[in-house]
Amino acid sequence: MTHMTELEREGDINSSRQRVSWLEGLDDRSQALLQADEAVFVRQSLSTPCLNGIANAEGCYIWDLNHKRYLDFHGNSAHQVGYKNPDVLAAVKRQLEELPFIPRRYTADIAVKAARALINKTTSKDFKVLFTPSGSAAVGIALKAARKITGKHKVISMWESFHGAGLDTISVGGEYVFRKDMGPLLPGCIHAIPYNAYRNLFDSSCPEAVAKFCLDYIEYIIQNEGDIGAILLEPIRATDTHIPPQAYFQRLRQICDQNGILLIFDEIPTALGRSGAFFVHQHFAVEPDILVLGKGLGGGVIPQAAVLLKSKYDLAQDISLGHYTHEKPALGCAAICAAIDYIDNHQLVEQCRRHAAFVTECAGRLYDTYEWIGDCRIAGLLISFELVKDRTTKEKYNDLAEKILYNCLKQGLSFKLTGGNCITWHPPLIVTTEQLAFAFHVLEEAIKHNRP
Repeated sequence: MTHMTELEREGDINSSRQRVSWLEGLDDRSQALLQADEAVFVRQSLSTPCLNGIANAEGCYIWDLNHKRYLDFHGNSAHQVGYKNPDVLAAVKRQLEELPFIPRRYTADIAVKAARALINKTTSKDFKVLFTPSGSAAVGIALKAARKITGKHKVISMWESFHGAGLDTISVGGEYVFRKDMGPLLPGCIHAIPYNAYRNLFDSSCPEAVAKFCLDYIEYIIQNEGDIGAILLEPIRATDTHIPPQAYFQRLRQICDQNGILLIFDEIPTALGRSGAFFVHQHFAVEPDILVLGKGLGGGVIPQAAVLLKSKYDLAQDISLGHYTHEKPALGCAAICAAIDYIDNHQLVEQCRRHAAFVTECAGRLYDTYEWIGDCRIAGLLISFELVKDRTTKEKYNDLAEKILYNCLKQGLSFKLTGGNCITWHPPLIVTTEQLAFAFHVLEEAIKHNRP
């Protein structure tokens, strides 16, 4: 498997000519802040130098140091209920005053309430919960649980996937920018080529053929490798919104059951309603054995993640799977409860589905008008526009994508690039039709401005 080029990675890069030009255009105060940031924080790809400084974030917007407002369709996929959500802030403030910390070996009503709230959102309501301080840690716990439950240490995951930046999670992840120069990784990690890698080999009107091809290959790995304990994947790939058909997951579930393999779904950036269902896998009428959550789980306020494990697999009482200082996180649990209540009380999942219809209509018009849009992939408010030089060859148009990004930023719309040529939008669930219309207007003007 050849690694991705410099522009084909998890997010937009910060060492390109376009980024340098953007940074040079910032005012002295903003540039001074970025320099101060680089002086005290460890530099890393995708993060250093930062894009800009911000002074405020509220609702669907962020403001820079000069009070310029940006409609934020990035949000690190953590702002489902918007920035500074008043209900989440109020819940966290109450918890701070009542009980800010629960020492390990003890519990409290708020922890039980948060776990139960998540369980009640599942289809079967037959899960148990372990909270973790980060999504990467949650994936690590899922891998440990799979080893303990099955007695098998090998795991199949996908190339190009992202599951966190820890040494264990980059072992199962497939992004070169995270694995580069790391030397030996976790043993037993086997990578399959994901659904999206094959789609150009088949008639696009027949995704079931792609699904069959991919799953035949996974079965081949299982039959010839042996000792597979788990299959880990994102049911909808967050970074560029690839959506396998329901048949893919139906058969994948069957393959796991027939071979004693646990199915682990990483829904860290995609759950909590943004796909048009509370959990992504609910679109496909299957349940995983282990579900991993994070990002928006903390209401855009508290770093919070969780592992949901089928009740019958609660079999690790003789070992410590996590043993975290914040194993029952009081503030995180308050944020979880408030975020779920807010989503329910404001019917944001239903609203997301209505917005998806509007987005699909707008995206279709762009696709019909501009030949450089090779594909539009939409699941709820998980949205990607793939830019190509030619729709037949599917050659990526990375340079155009970058130009569009910075043109949109100048006009007050923030989002991310992925894979070099995919414009990816993850709007908050609280977004309005007017804000979506504004985003499409800005995107179309950027396309017109930068057309070849």
